[in-house]
Amino acid sequence: MSWLSVSFEVSSSAVEAVTDALLDGGALAVDVEDALAGTDAEEPLFAEGGAAAQHGWRRNTMRALVAADADAAALVAQACIRAGVELPHFNVQSVADRDWVRATQAQFPPIRISSRLWIVPSWHAAPDPSALNIVLDPGLAFGTGSHPTTRMCLNWLERVVNGGVSVIDYGCGSGILAIVAMKLGAGGAVGIDIDEQALLAARENAIQNRVNVEFRAPAARAGRAADIVVANILARPLAVLAPVLAGLTARGGRIALAGILGPQAAEVCAAYAKWFDIGVESEEETWVLLAGVRNGVEE
Repeated sequence: MSWLSVSFEVSSSAVEAVTDALLDGGALAVDVEDALAGTDAEEPLFAEGGAAAQHGWRRNTMRALVAADADAAALVAQACIRAGVELPHFNVQSVADRDWVRATQAQFPPIRISSRLWIVPSWHAAPDPSALNIVLDPGLAFGTGSHPTTRMCLNWLERVVNGGVSVIDYGCGSGILAIVAMKLGAGGAVGIDIDEQALLAARENAIQNRVNVEFRAPAARAGRAADIVVANILARPLAVLAPVLAGLTARGGRIALAGILGPQAAEVCAAYAKWFDIGVESEEETWVLLAGVRNGVEE
């Protein structure tokens, strides 16, 4: 079976309306990306609580997948009429059938984090069998090792985890940080997340990697303070969580915070300055990792 892909540019204000109209008109799927992706003018978009919602880029490329026998031109025209926008210039291309499972898997090769640490999807053989290979498949929960924030956290854990330390991964997503901490020799690890789907995925990942990690919701119980706390979330939630994460970090313990863009670093550092000697530990692309040591001030 084959399909047609019809693509065109649309303004950010019209993205939602045109998407709904295309799907109502029979499109099988619709996706939107920055029309300037891959250029110096590409715009990163990140959704954070408390920030004004941003529903698109200045220039948006919309692609709709339709059946091969569909009238793509009529579909786009009707969608634009329903959305109240002018009919744009559009391109139609044939999409041949393929093994979509294999095609998807090909997008997720093994990821080398360091000389001894790899993240390896279950369908791949480990490139270096002698390395510390973490088996992790892309899924509903964030954290596969491909994002700069995750890589910086993993590299930091590799530097600071030693035998017997306790670790808390706050906002654990896939559980990758807690799992790696255990593989590096931590004495115990707890992963905390508000998303039940993430907790389920994290538990499955821990089983797959044969490590014992407790994954739970924040309200389950306070728990004991840990020697190491790592939180890969976003800047504004991290700032709000400063007293909570300070309370979860033992005196003299270490903390690492990620999901922070360079210009946001000072604000997050200020939120933690009461409890930590903290600063920028590393940078990758537009992201920074903050790391610090807990003082004796009570939260």
